[in-house]
Amino acid sequence: MDYRLTDFLPTTKKELELRGWDYIDIILFSGDAYVDHPSFGAAVIGRTLEAAGYRVAIVPQPDWHGDFRDFKKLGRPRLFFGICPGCMDSMVNKYTAARRLRSEDAYSPDGRHDLRPEYPTIVYTKILKQLFPDIPVILGGIEASLRRVTHYDYWQDRLRPCILCDSGADLIIYGMGEKPIVELAQRVSDGFSIGTMTDIPQTVYLASEVTPTADDIVLHSHEECLRDKRAQAENFRHVEEQSNMMHAHRILQPLKSPRSSESSLGQTVVVNPPYPPMTTTELDASFDLPYTRQPHPKYKGKRIPAYDMIKFSVNIHRGCFGGCAFCTISAHQGKFITCRSKDNILKEVKQVTEMPDFKGYLSDLGGPSANMYGMHGRNLNACEKCKRPSCIHPQICPNLDTNHSRLLEVYRAVDALPGIKKSFIGSGVRYDLLLYKSRDEAANRAAQEYTRELITRHVSGRLKVAPEHTSDRVLQLMRKPSFQQFFDFKRIFDRINAEEHLNQQIIPYFISSHPGCHEEDMAQLAAITRKLGFHLEQVQDFTPTPMTTATEMWYTGYDPYTLEPVFSAKTPREKEAQRQYFFWYKDTPKNAHKSHQAHNPQRPPHDNPRTNPHPQKPGNEKRGRHRRH
Repeated sequence: MDYRLTDFLPTTKKELELRGWDYIDIILFSGDAYVDHPSFGAAVIGRTLEAAGYRVAIVPQPDWHGDFRDFKKLGRPRLFFGICPGCMDSMVNKYTAARRLRSEDAYSPDGRHDLRPEYPTIVYTKILKQLFPDIPVILGGIEASLRRVTHYDYWQDRLRPCILCDSGADLIIYGMGEKPIVELAQRVSDGFSIGTMTDIPQTVYLASEVTPTADDIVLHSHEECLRDKRAQAENFRHVEEQSNMMHAHRILQPLKSPRSSESSLGQTVVVNPPYPPMTTTELDASFDLPYTRQPHPKYKGKRIPAYDMIKFSVNIHRGCFGGCAFCTISAHQGKFITCRSKDNILKEVKQVTEMPDFKGYLSDLGGPSANMYGMHGRNLNACEKCKRPSCIHPQICPNLDTNHSRLLEVYRAVDALPGIKKSFIGSGVRYDLLLYKSRDEAANRAAQEYTRELITRHVSGRLKVAPEHTSDRVLQLMRKPSFQQFFDFKRIFDRINAEEHLNQQIIPYFISSHPGCHEEDMAQLAAITRKLGFHLEQVQDFTPTPMTTATEMWYTGYDPYTLEPVFSAKTPREKEAQRQYFFWYKDTPKNAHKSHQAHNPQRPPHDNPRTNPHPQKPGNEKRGRHRRH
């Protein structure tokens, strides 16, 4: 389908003239290329505001050098500037776990990595405040959302305060921002100043004076966290729990550091509770907005790697109740699942089938987790009081309805559409949900049916799953199930493949240098995966990112929930030593020792996933303490 320039949000003066606009209500500055697709945050916010009746323009990847002409070219907005720094944290996007520059930026044309600055939230805001000091600047997206209170910055190797302090912006909208951004725009349009908007849910602001109520949670101050890592660990538990509650409390964090140069000296960070999870009707409405599903025409002939990856995929739900210690999904989207309706999903799939280069294969019909669609608590009153960060760790909540029937209905309805040859599941599958024995026999039958259908109809030759490690002690800290469950699932996978005469592989993901992981744990991982016949490809060295449990353990040395000590490999030598165990099969001098260890691991008896169903309590380990950095 051919689109006109006016089918996109305007990005230039010429495009404003084509629409006949003589003013703009809101201008968004994006760290990503502008792709008009529901998987790209700037497009979602722009289309949401447009649907609410506002004139919205977007400036993708402005040049932050020189005379700042990209920041001036559209003039002053009537209401405010919005900062959308990107779908990924800018520092994760630019740098590896070893702090080396990545070879490409997946969200930039032709993968160029010089089109966004480090911390675009801060850089863009400071420029806008310099040029237009009287216009409010509103922060959104992953970068600001996960830096809403004191956080550890791996790339600067220090604690930083709420990003409002460093940027000088007026307000943060955290999480998925459709509802708060419309409320904010309405109030500004009605003549209210940003400083009076202290009650909008899912927003963060700085206050000179705030009186705590009995319901507020008051965190340790930024100064206390700088002085005492244990205080930072204690703070994090409250922040994570409130991020995963249906009815959360307001969070307050004082900022008071006499040795600090922060302009926010003596102020308090106020984090308002989030909106309740969106309803299916609200989520359908967001996906029904008039996206072209294409990159802006300015990128014609250029490749945007992230778009290539999701071009023929469809997202079917929001939220994730896995609560993995190294993941930020629940901190941004929450743990409660909101599903799109089957009809709404089918409507988008039909749009995909009409794309000129679509060959009949959906690359992914999934979400944050592939198989959480339709799942929720049976007793919602219990869910409303719950503050567990995970519904499935340390064990699956008996109140959770794990029935896969609704998801099977979606798969079958999609596969029945004309033009669909096959729909693949590219999102991560939680095999612990498939293995779980519920008291509901209908749910158990649906899980077995789903497992067979997944393996026989939705795998493109290789099914990717994420056991993450083989040591049950490390897995406890990761909030992942015992590696024994991977053995169980692989047995089922192999049996179904044999029965159906299929030749498919299961591809596991693993992480090295996660908090709690010692070098001998990696030797054990190498030995077990070697015995299983894996030459590992999908591997990752742990990267501390803001607002994850694992990052707090890595930085503070404490488990935020038990406050017991946790070892972490921190030096480049320690991290590289662990990572090399993934590649014991490569014939290099560096790996000679790893290969020997993979054949002859020194396995601690309590870490045998087959013999010890009750691994040692996290934090009690003494091994490797001499390696602490």
